Amino acid sequence: MKILILGGTAEARELADRLVAMGHDVITSLAGRTQDPKLPKGDIRMGKFGGIPGLCAYLRAAGIERLVDATHPYAGLMSINAVAAARATGIALVRYMRPAWEQKPGADWLTVETAAEAAAALPHNADVLLTTGHTGLEHFLQRDDCQFVVRTIEAPAEPLPRFASLLQSRPPYKLADEMALMEREGITHLVTKNSGGGQTSAKLEAAQRLGVKVIMIARPAYGPAREVSSVDDAIAALELG
Repeated sequence: MKILILGGTAEARELADRLVAMGHDVITSLAGRTQDPKLPKGDIRMGKFGGIPGLCAYLRAAGIERLVDATHPYAGLMSINAVAAARATGIALVRYMRPAWEQKPGADWLTVETAAEAAAALPHNADVLLTTGHTGLEHFLQRDDCQFVVRTIEAPAEPLPRFASLLQSRPPYKLADEMALMEREGITHLVTKNSGGGQTSAKLEAAQRLGVKVIMIARPAYGPAREVSSVDDAIAALELG
């Protein structure tokens, strides 16, 4: 069976590897924002499709029989386009969505809807570990009354201002390292997105142990799709037999 995976996550790589091992013809599409990404088995397509019309055209031209949305939980537009393209082409869509993190008893979280709200919620003179990626970074960099450690895999296109330092690194992260980072930088606030998964969850445990307040940006709304929360369930939902 010919399957297109909208990828960019560790789970998308695992799914592609397993489907290829099962004998399926798998194409993984990557947005191309990350330099030197870890590539799964099977064919790779890089770059944008050109919105819903472009994705529909690709699905038809490539003879895709199944579509999997295994993008990052905050790749909102791509997920919306996948729903619309699946509906327009009649191709079955499975969405892999890793479970969201849940606030533990005693953790100090403030949940907001947008990056702009998160930036506005920071108090004067906050020392912030910012792990929200490039999208919405401009809202935080307007807060020149705060100090930021901006942790990203890829450097932002523009240089950071004097009150922000760049920390380029790639997960997974260990609890001891996250605690050491927060203590070293005097972090008072952690701003993050509810991405879920185990590779980056240690920062939440570190924040709770050190009394660091968490400002959590909630997940966007997604269109209707058959949604699963494990790679095994994704394979089953594809109904490949």
